[in-house]
Amino acid sequence: MAAPKYKRILLKLSGEALMGEKEFGIDSDVLSKYAEEIKVVQSLGVQVGIVIGGGNIYRGIENSKDGIDKVTGDHMGMLATVINALALQNALEHHGVYTRCQTAINMERIAEPYIRRRAIRHLEKGRIVIFAAGTGNPYFTTDTAAVLRGIEVEAEIIVKGTRVDGVYDSDPELNPAAVKFPLISYDDVFRKGLKIMDMTSITLCKENKLPIAVFNMNVPQNLKRLVLGEEIGTTVNGTAPSVN
Repeated sequence: MAAPKYKRILLKLSGEALMGEKEFGIDSDVLSKYAEEIKVVQSLGVQVGIVIGGGNIYRGIENSKDGIDKVTGDHMGMLATVINALALQNALEHHGVYTRCQTAINMERIAEPYIRRRAIRHLEKGRIVIFAAGTGNPYFTTDTAAVLRGIEVEAEIIVKGTRVDGVYDSDPELNPAAVKFPLISYDDVFRKGLKIMDMTSITLCKENKLPIAVFNMNVPQNLKRLVLGEEIGTTVNGTAPSVN
């Protein structure tokens, strides 16, 4: 088998991905499937950090219209990510993988506080580290948290698992004629207003020369193929040629 292309990655998963066919909450079958995919990558010697969203439980800012102010809503969203992180940690450990969960909000009885040097040490020891509670600040998405943690722990790439197989010029689930970009630059993401991640996340990636890979996490072995260097999904970086 070919050697992995990356030594250390930061995997970003949405909370909605954990719902499966449910309207909300966590589908245990999806959780187990993701844990198995991540275990395979970790067994190749790849160091894996993970950030997971909380949209399957609470949407934060987007639900501020329900009478809950934005800051409180975002704090609720951070706690939702902790629930998902603990669920994923448990699923990984059921697959025999050593893990650590670190949170941006102190809650020592259930998880470690986020400490950069400790997180890096865990990764070096082959443990999967799940970063929960976003950045610990309102108004910042879990996409931004993923990029921030990726930069801090010196990941080589942000790997964003979605339910589509890359980046398109429009939503491929709504437009059958949508055009896929196998490779695209940060600047073209800005120019075209593509909703890969929020603009803060893309800006951080651009400033720190951190590439992003967007791929379909629901296709078996896609994550493994990606870390082995196969052309899966879409890569976003600073050297891609301009697209029309």
